[in-house]
Amino acid sequence: MSKGFLMVLSGPSGSGKGTVSAALMKKNKEIVFSTSVTTRTPRPGEVNGENYFFVSVDEFENMVQNDGLLEYAFVHTNYYGTPKEFVFNEIEKGEIVLLEIDVQGALQIKKRYKEAVFIFLLPPSMSELKQRLINRDTETEEEINTRFSNAYKELDFVGEYDFFVVNNTVDQAVQDIEHIISAEKLRTKRFKSIKAEVLERGNDDDNTIL
Repeated sequence: MSKGFLMVLSGPSGSGKGTVSAALMKKNKEIVFSTSVTTRTPRPGEVNGENYFFVSVDEFENMVQNDGLLEYAFVHTNYYGTPKEFVFNEIEKGEIVLLEIDVQGALQIKKRYKEAVFIFLLPPSMSELKQRLINRDTETEEEINTRFSNAYKELDFVGEYDFFVVNNTVDQAVQDIEHIISAEKLRTKRFKSIKAEVLERGNDDDNTIL
């Protein structure tokens, strides 16, 4: 059986990470979503334990001190982090773990865990990004301006990622990510011994590697 892998999806606020992730998960039931921890206030409709684990600042700091996070960052006045035990357990089971995080967090993971697959989600244009931030109606004007300003800085890090996907439409973005997943599943490094598995098949055409 091939080893699973961590797939990191990030990009500027308003690029559509949450929408694309939800659509990808709906079409691909085998993908496991890694729920992040945050100190921010839940948005309308968000559920604790599903969208995020919502914790206090003290609880978050305790997780940091106890080495319980794969990465963490302070973004837009709040802390965000990834519980590492869950991620590594699922990878060992052969699962694909989807982690939707900001650029800061993704770069931390790249330093600590280079085996992950990094995808940067881009908006079709900056004017469209600004409009999406306004349309979702979840931040104040000041917060929108802060996120939009940060988006320009985050675009400088596209080259640190393995792939980029332009979110012109959600369906096309999902299809592009599915193509990336298909290619990653066939990387030889994800199999402990591809040669041995082929030889063990013998002449039985019903036995497959994957």
